[in-house]
Amino acid sequence: MNNVVAWLRSFVPAPINAGNRERVVASIGGGLGLLFSGVISFYTLGTVNPWFVAPMGASAVLLFAVPTSPLAQPWSIMGGNVSAALIGMACIRHIDNPILAAALAEAIAIGVMFKLRCLHPPSGAVALTAVFGGAAIHAAGYRFAFWPVGLNSGLLLLAALAYNNLSGRRYPHVPVQHPAPNPHLTADPLPGERVGFTRADLDLALREYGELLDVSTEDLETLFLQAEAHAYRRHFGKIRCVHLMAKDVVTVHEATSPASAWQLLARHRIKALPVVDDDGALRGIVSVQDFIQGPHDPAQVPDWPLRIRSVQRVEQLMTRDVCTAEPQQLLTELVPLFSDRGFHHLPVIDSARRVVGMVTQSDVVAALYRARLEEAQPA
Repeated sequence: MNNVVAWLRSFVPAPINAGNRERVVASIGGGLGLLFSGVISFYTLGTVNPWFVAPMGASAVLLFAVPTSPLAQPWSIMGGNVSAALIGMACIRHIDNPILAAALAEAIAIGVMFKLRCLHPPSGAVALTAVFGGAAIHAAGYRFAFWPVGLNSGLLLLAALAYNNLSGRRYPHVPVQHPAPNPHLTADPLPGERVGFTRADLDLALREYGELLDVSTEDLETLFLQAEAHAYRRHFGKIRCVHLMAKDVVTVHEATSPASAWQLLARHRIKALPVVDDDGALRGIVSVQDFIQGPHDPAQVPDWPLRIRSVQRVEQLMTRDVCTAEPQQLLTELVPLFSDRGFHHLPVIDSARRVVGMVTQSDVVAALYRARLEEAQPA
């Protein structure tokens, strides 16, 4: 009995995770898209019967309600609809039985869309429209795939491109780009990819799952990584930058000589110095690496002492594009900067860009270690 109840419950629709704004944007977009493509098609093909095909309504649902779906991308609608129309027309012209022609057209269309990577569910209806459309469509022949199907699809796509981007969506959908390869130019994966799941794990799981999912692998990976981040925040989300940063920060003025900056690095046994102006605002950062590379081409390392001697001010050596942190920033936001982007030091600045602290990789490791110890202690 329990199995029967569980089976019946499987018919209950799952909630759709879309906010009210997304629902309104999708509804208005679908209407405007069909209005635009319908009006233009009418004035362009008013003498053609039909000048607008019904499956465009189903295409509009995908393009405006789920524009991130792989099934809703430009090549999907254009390639899927046109190829399905051609296949449907070929079947009805060579097979007398319309039911057999429709079934064969649908089967071939699905296989071709898989092969051409343009799977688009409404295209199945386009194939059937070519078969059952009547005398006017049959008389149009293969031209039907381009007039009106191709024109209808292209106009609807133009409307989706304009509307989705104006409403703040990315269309065509470009998956979120994950961190670049190892910044040290070695074959090792990034530190953040050496624990938890990897892309290879995800690819293997999808192959074992064996069914098509209406989401790109890149987006699926992004969702999993975000879920991991939320779980991580649940464990370590109370630790903020102000809790672990060093507050007695050694800084140098932008006019300081490189020799003096080097002496500070050696005396304090540190590897980087924030560079500030007369008001104490951050202007850059100078590190041991900057001294090694010098102010010119790092490929000319052998003559670096001579070039360093020619530099009068530390601002000529410093890195100006500095990644910084804020005192109340969560530790969970800092970890990816160190592990995946390869930073070793993050100056902490206030609202006036004055340096109020410094966070290093060692600080992060110590904070995570302490948090794990406290978590393991019995309540």
